[in-house]
Amino acid sequence: PPDRAVWQDPRSVEYVRGDITPRRKMLVDVVKNILPGRTRAEIEEIPGPSLETSYFKSTGRDLIYGLGPQRDSYFSIDSEWLLTYQTRKEIVMSITHIRQSIENVIKYLSEHPGECRYTDKAATAVLEEGLRCRADGPSGATLISDMPKAIGGGGLAPSPGWLLRAALANCDTTVIAMRAAQLGVTLSTLEVTVDSESDDRGLLGMDNTISAGPLGVRTRVRIGADGVTPARLREIVEWAEAHSPVGDAIRRAIPSEVEVEIA
Repeated sequence: PPDRAVWQDPRSVEYVRGDITPRRKMLVDVVKNILPGRTRAEIEEIPGPSLETSYFKSTGRDLIYGLGPQRDSYFSIDSEWLLTYQTRKEIVMSITHIRQSIENVIKYLSEHPGECRYTDKAATAVLEEGLRCRADGPSGATLISDMPKAIGGGGLAPSPGWLLRAALANCDTTVIAMRAAQLGVTLSTLEVTVDSESDDRGLLGMDNTISAGPLGVRTRVRIGADGVTPARLREIVEWAEAHSPVGDAIRRAIPSEVEVEIA
């Protein structure tokens, strides 16, 4: 199979004098052995997440990957792309796969209630430089955060606060998609936007009566499905909001402990 690490390396699309880019060398293998018969999630396991660009947003393509500079021009002012789309059959297969997977997990946990509760995988953060932090997790997962320059950071990565909003948006989107699949609803549109209001005096300790965290969080869901009533779609969203793990963690006061080890 194509080398996942090589494909996802940003240098894999850079110009190579007298040769083609690493991604182009793997293109035939990807098209023949990775794309056919797989769901979007299964495809993205290898070449990674699709590139989201406003330029291709209206083309109806589901998966977009850059391949490198244009080859048929003396001046490479454009780029070459791998653009794919899922057929109706593939979308239905994806929904069926999600629904069956959820049903299998529910059945298993119903038969093995002792395995329902577990300790979540830890995220360990280290300070790299300035206010830039790196969190490491399972299977090589890495997340980088930074703070704005105005507060002493480098401004080179999202802040932890934005990552919290992104986590909520992604989690809500995931659970909405799961619930829709359970009910056999094929979504044509799903977009979740999360914003919040904050007061920096809480973070900086200028006023102890002001919370350091968000003063309020707003979630806006844009959802659509052919042949499904607005009331039904609202029910799906309401169910998902009640079962979103990140959403629940934000709304509910959960027990929290802090341990300090002096190095």
